[in-house]
Amino acid sequence: MLLLQIRDHPGAELQERRCFVELSGLPEDRFRCRNLLVAPELEWRDLDGADVVIVGGAGAHSVTREHPFSRPLARVLERCVAEGRPLFGSCFGHQFLAQALGGRVITDLERKEIGTYSVQLTNAGREDPLLRHLPERFDAQFGHHDRVLELPPGAVELAFSDLCPNQAFRVVGVPAWGCQFHVELDERRILERARVYQEGYLPGDDALARLAAAVRPTPEASTVLRHFLAALR
Repeated sequence: MLLLQIRDHPGAELQERRCFVELSGLPEDRFRCRNLLVAPELEWRDLDGADVVIVGGAGAHSVTREHPFSRPLARVLERCVAEGRPLFGSCFGHQFLAQALGGRVITDLERKEIGTYSVQLTNAGREDPLLRHLPERFDAQFGHHDRVLELPPGAVELAFSDLCPNQAFRVVGVPAWGCQFHVELDERRILERARVYQEGYLPGDDALARLAAAVRPTPEASTVLRHFLAALR
């Protein structure tokens, strides 16, 4: 597993790694991690030895802006899809994958989702190997200001919420998926992450306390990463 991270906070970088390890069910030594803020010039050869590529969240960085890692990452993800390399994008990774393949991502503060929200499967989602094991409607953990407005050509919508469409998608015929919700976070881990990015996501003296009171368990969403690995097997 190659986990590509976009984290400018050491604590969040380490926490994200631990979260992916925990919910994947794999030993930690099966993961190799690279922070693209530290080493942005990603090349195809950097994927040598990786069976699976995961693009994680970003916290303070938006897909709608150009970053030093943006073009190198886009080229690598395009080639992953072209060659059928298993690929998964979570939150920022979901948005970035959609945009890299020709979709459209926007900043939409009126439809931001911070905390626990319900997700509804589409007809395609109910048949998808990642999501078909889940209830038709389930809770998941979110933390985003941007959203996928238009899916790229060849992608199918798998899930939506009351606020946002395109909460999950797959590139048809290719083992490449994106989920806007954080498949690596449960109700405890979302609060840890929120404390790190409180200033940008939860301004106000009591915002974090209100979030903590509203967060719900998300046992079904926490199985998505394992279903992803099972589907690849």
